[in-house]
Amino acid sequence: MNSSGKIYGIGVGPGDSDLLTVRAVRVLEKVDVVFAASSTKNEYSHSLEIASEFVREDCEVVKLGYPMTRDKDVLNRAWEENCRIACKVLTGGRTAAFLTLGDPLIYSTFGYMMQTMKRLFPKVEFEVVPGITSYQAAAARSQQVLVESGQNLLLTSGVADAGKFADSLENVDNAVILKAYRNFPELRERVNAMENMDVKFYTRLGLDGEAIYLDINEVPDKTTYLSLMLLTAKK
Repeated sequence: MNSSGKIYGIGVGPGDSDLLTVRAVRVLEKVDVVFAASSTKNEYSHSLEIASEFVREDCEVVKLGYPMTRDKDVLNRAWEENCRIACKVLTGGRTAAFLTLGDPLIYSTFGYMMQTMKRLFPKVEFEVVPGITSYQAAAARSQQVLVESGQNLLLTSGVADAGKFADSLENVDNAVILKAYRNFPELRERVNAMENMDVKFYTRLGLDGEAIYLDINEVPDKTTYLSLMLLTAKK
């Protein structure tokens, strides 16, 4: 397959449609196709819902299903199959936007898609349109300075290996923990042990069901996939 089309990886932000960048909207106004990552269970796409008002009525929308699993073999098969689907759609030099929550290069399905497609179909061209991340939006909502002067800022995942996660939090001034949902009670216990940190918890920021907690001990044990924590050094 010798497709020579182009894909724009577009970050649609954390939830509010008015946080899409001007560049993202301009690209959506001109592309032939919109790719939206969705769950294989229900075909629902958060990113498509956020950006839907900017997608032209005559624009083709293709949902690419990804299984919610950590099984690398299953995921690799899904990425390769979706790359083949995308490449067929791009035949003839068409252009497409691949929508993703937050930024396309931060814990994003698009990152895997782009790397896999460059390997399988190297003639496809890519361009990345940065997006506002959930932690930037969270900091703005709380008017919380994330990092200043000589401080450092750690960006990590709540689903990381427990030992690696604990090691990462050593000697940091401030931290962002994304995907703060799996095994949350254990995660909360680790964070509570960091007495030099102020902690804020956010879930579904900019979406229905949004909640912000200034005390993580008030957060329910079961929370959503779209959750994060900001840890900042106490003054």
